Amino acid sequence: MTLSTRGKVFLGLFGLLTLTVIVYAITGSDGRNDEFQPTDEFRLEPWIDLPGPFDFTKAVMYLIIACALTAVAMTYIAKRMTDRPNRVQTAVETLYLLMRDNIAGGNMDRAMARKWFPFVGTLFLFIWFSNLIGYIPLPTNDHEPVSIFGLEVPAFALYAATANISVPLALTLMVWVVYHVEGVRAQGVKGYLASWIPSGTPNGLKPMIFVIEVISQFVRVISLSVRLFANILAGHLLILFMGGGLAVILGLSALGVVTLPVAIIFFLFEVGLVATLQAFIFATLTAIYLGGATSGGH
Repeated sequence: MTLSTRGKVFLGLFGLLTLTVIVYAITGSDGRNDEFQPTDEFRLEPWIDLPGPFDFTKAVMYLIIACALTAVAMTYIAKRMTDRPNRVQTAVETLYLLMRDNIAGGNMDRAMARKWFPFVGTLFLFIWFSNLIGYIPLPTNDHEPVSIFGLEVPAFALYAATANISVPLALTLMVWVVYHVEGVRAQGVKGYLASWIPSGTPNGLKPMIFVIEVISQFVRVISLSVRLFANILAGHLLILFMGGGLAVILGLSALGVVTLPVAIIFFLFEVGLVATLQAFIFATLTAIYLGGATSGGH
C-alpha cells in the first residue's frame, strides 16, 4: 500500500512523538536550569589584553577571517581569470557578474558603477563571508571550556561578527559618510541638499519635505545596520534554542527530539538564504544610496 503525502507526514509526526515519549520516559525531567544563560554565547571576553580599548576577542578573530577571505576572493577575481574557466572560476564569475551587473550596475550609471564597484563588491563579500563563517562551529566558547588531557580549551560554538551591532553599525556609518561626500562632490553642497526635495514640490511644502528627508537620512543609519544585525542575531538565537538551548533551560532532554530537526531546518535556511540575502541587501542599498546621491534629483 502506497501512503499519500499527508499519510507520510502524519506517520513521521507520530514516530517523532513516540520517540519523544520514549526519551522522556528514560531521561525524565531535571527541572528548570537557571544557570544556563544563552546571552553568554554572544558575550565578548578579551582573549588578549591590548593597550587601550583594542582587545583581541573572538569577534576580532571572525573579522580577521572574513577580511582574509575577502582579500583572497578579490585577488582571485582580479588576477586568476582564464579563457577556459574551471568550476571554481565559473562560480567566481557568477558571483562577479552578480556584484557588477545586478548590485553596482543595476543601481548606478556606468561611470559610477565602474568607480564604486570595488567598494560595493568588497562590502558584499565581506558581509557574506562574515555571515557564512558564523555558521561554522569554531572553538570560541570560552565560557564552557572542554578539558583535553587536563588542558581547558574553548568548546565549539556558532558566532558571527555581524551579530554584534558594532560591526554593522561601523559598516553603515562608513557607507553613510561615503555617499554624502560623493553627493557633495558631484553636485556641490547646495545642489546636493536641493536634490533632497523632489522637483515640482510646492514652495510651501519644501521646508517640511526637507526636514522629513533629513530625518530619513539619519534613519538610514538605524535601518541599514539593524537589519543586518537583527537578522543574523535572530538566526543564531533560533538555532541555539532549537538546537538544545530550550531543552537545557527547561531541563527536558526529550524536548530535543522535537527541536533538533527544527534547528537543522533553521540552519539550512540561514546558510542557504539569509546569509547571502542580507549581504546582497546591504550592498544593493549602498549602491542605491551612492547612485541617488550623485543623480540630479530623486
